[in-house]
Amino acid sequence: MSSPEETERRIEALLFAAAEPLSAADLARRLPEGADVAHALMALKARYAERGVNLVCVADRWRLQTATDLAFLMTEERQEPRRLSRAAQETLAIIAYHQPATRAEIEAIRGVQASRGTLDLLLEIGLVRMRGRRRSPGRPITFATTDGFLEHYGLAGLADLPGAQEMKTLGLLGGDAPFNFTAPDLSAATDDEDPLDAGDTPEFSQDYLSEDERPREGR
Repeated sequence: MSSPEETERRIEALLFAAAEPLSAADLARRLPEGADVAHALMALKARYAERGVNLVCVADRWRLQTATDLAFLMTEERQEPRRLSRAAQETLAIIAYHQPATRAEIEAIRGVQASRGTLDLLLEIGLVRMRGRRRSPGRPITFATTDGFLEHYGLAGLADLPGAQEMKTLGLLGGDAPFNFTAPDLSAATDDEDPLDAGDTPEFSQDYLSEDERPREGR
């Protein structure tokens, strides 16, 4: 078994070289048996806390990233993120706080029909995923957020979803949104769903949304 110091060094090297965040299990598979990965991660996190690079956990995976207060240094090198429309922001917020949510439930909360373009965009950029089918008439598809959503907004998990004011700051919620939010109950039962069928993903844009929701040509 390696010493705690050696375990930290190895984890530091793995995280530095990794192309994507690594879970504790990913790290453990690359270390000698019995290595205390959790203790080493906490020690490294504390060591990097005041440095230009921080060790952070996002969606149960660990990565090294530029300290938040130094993000301005990366302005010229970073790609400008695609700005979400107000409809997309509100739809994403509703899914985040009410997941798993069906299209009808999203429409009921927003008070308007959910457009194909909005949902397709959120699916395309990886912030939302199709989760399953509700055990109700019509077996509607349910939507949930992805690990990419947590990573994009710097959340360790759904329990860390902010309140309404913080959501406005993050750009997840418009200033005049007509609904209130509370963090979702992660222990809530989800046995009213069935898994997606094999053909659900490619068929979604064609037969799950109605014809009148499709964008007109040239728009």
